Amino acid sequence: MDIGDDSAPPSLAANHGAAAFQGARLAQERKRADEALRQARHELEVKVAEGTGELRVANAELSALRRVATLVAESVRPQDLFAVVAEEVGRIMDVPLVSVVRYERDGTATECANFSTAGPLFPVGKRWSLDGTNVLRLVRESAEPARIDDYSRLVGEIAGAVRRTGIHSTVAVPVIAAGRVWGAMVVSTTEPEALPTGTEARLAEFTELLATSVENAESREALAQLAGDQAALHRMATLVAQGAPPEDIFSAVSEEVGRMVGVDTAAVAKFERDPPAIVVAGVGKSISAIPIGTRLELDDGSAATHVYRTGRSARVEGRNRASTAGPVYETRRQLGLASTVASPIIVEGRVWGTISVAAKEPLPLDTEERLEKSAELVATGIANAEAKSELNASRRRIVAASDQARRRIERDLHDGTQQRLVSLGLALRAMEADIPPGNGHLRAELSRIATGLANAVADLQEISRGIHPAILSQGGLAPALRTLARRSMIPVELDVRTEVRLPEPIEVAAYYVASEALANATKHSHGSLIHVSVATRNGSLLLSIRDDGVGGATAARGSGLLGLTDRVQALGGSIRVSSPPGDGTRVTAELPVELEVETHPEQPIAP
Repeated sequence: MDIGDDSAPPSLAANHGAAAFQGARLAQERKRADEALRQARHELEVKVAEGTGELRVANAELSALRRVATLVAESVRPQDLFAVVAEEVGRIMDVPLVSVVRYERDGTATECANFSTAGPLFPVGKRWSLDGTNVLRLVRESAEPARIDDYSRLVGEIAGAVRRTGIHSTVAVPVIAAGRVWGAMVVSTTEPEALPTGTEARLAEFTELLATSVENAESREALAQLAGDQAALHRMATLVAQGAPPEDIFSAVSEEVGRMVGVDTAAVAKFERDPPAIVVAGVGKSISAIPIGTRLELDDGSAATHVYRTGRSARVEGRNRASTAGPVYETRRQLGLASTVASPIIVEGRVWGTISVAAKEPLPLDTEERLEKSAELVATGIANAEAKSELNASRRRIVAASDQARRRIERDLHDGTQQRLVSLGLALRAMEADIPPGNGHLRAELSRIATGLANAVADLQEISRGIHPAILSQGGLAPALRTLARRSMIPVELDVRTEVRLPEPIEVAAYYVASEALANATKHSHGSLIHVSVATRNGSLLLSIRDDGVGGATAARGSGLLGLTDRVQALGGSIRVSSPPGDGTRVTAELPVELEVETHPEQPIAP
């Protein structure tokens, strides 16, 4: 081998090239490894950041749920809670609009609370029509969460509002309270991207808390309502038990029922059959402009007419009465009443009338049930009043029959027996005058018999006056009382402040009360003066008989006044006896100046 030759052996050159290639490849692999490591580190950093963000969101969401749960536990009013929840959800989910909506019985939905980063978009209290396609309608019909990500071709009020406000995507989750779809929570975004998957699940936790709040509030309201209803029913029952006049019961019931249902407008009406009509019998204060006794013709659009024809509770919503005239419908227009519920008042198997309430908004679903409970009490009051009226009418008929019999006996005695006795007395006196002077014994006997007949006529006249004083029928109460005063064994001061003729039953009752009181005073009072006063006041005749005797009398100890109580009460009056020992006796009677007109019971109205 020549040492000066600079060429390398073939094997060394090959090894050198392989080593160089291997080094380049290792460098390249190292570079790729470094790049992979940098990528891995970046991905790890991203994942850590995302995990931290998710954890932060989860913690924020948990904190919000805790705040809401605390408010629920503290029984915050639902309307206040709704606003808080809407704001919490809006900030956590980073959406521009959150609404809490309640479903109504008329098929609409009401905006209860909302949160918007751009300021209020929809006013609280806004009523939404559910016509067309929208998440609220989908939730109500399915009771499941609903989502719409494109409103561009949808119709309806809500779809139009969504497009006007620039909303692209909405998600709604039902609020299910006490087993029913009470309402929904809706979140919306104006971003082109749809709301993330999982939005429904995140909202569900909040809607469960809302449902709990609603249920708690409804339970409290139900208890308060029950207590209020029971108190109102107790007040009405007390009024009925006290035998208050029907017109007082009707007005009081109207007020109580209005408070029970939470409206200002309530009324009681009576049905008439011939001709068919509805007559206002009692109204609440808010509609006091409607006169009691106002007659209404049957109107196919009124709840009361439905009750009249079916005998069952009825409800009428939102009817336009612009073409109907009269004070009732004018009042309805002025008050803006759109919802009416009426329930029947059943008295002894017949539909007597109706009790009704009206409001601007749809009335609660339990209104019929609550009205029917009140109607039962009204029916009891009416039945009691009618029974009392029928009893008084029967007693008046008995008293009238007795008075007629007394008058007939008095006439028979005066025109028959009394006249014959007077004729016999005159005949005896004539015979006495014709007897010769020498027959003194016969003359004396005839004189004794004639005197006896005269005494018998006097006694008969006294009996006749006691049966029925003719002067009462001829001259009225004032002259009859003056005659009583003149015949009294104890001096009488008479103060008569009315000379007007009153219905005969009233004058007769007053006369007999005065007569009996004077007789009792003469027999038992040991007094020296009796004061009798008569006056009319506020539609009543007031009669007072007062003595200055020993007192201690009672109507139950055979005074005779006990028998007059039925007569006075049958006429709708009252009689009282006050007799403190040592302070004289006072008898007071109060009688109506006008008698009730007796009416025949109404015929049942076929249901």
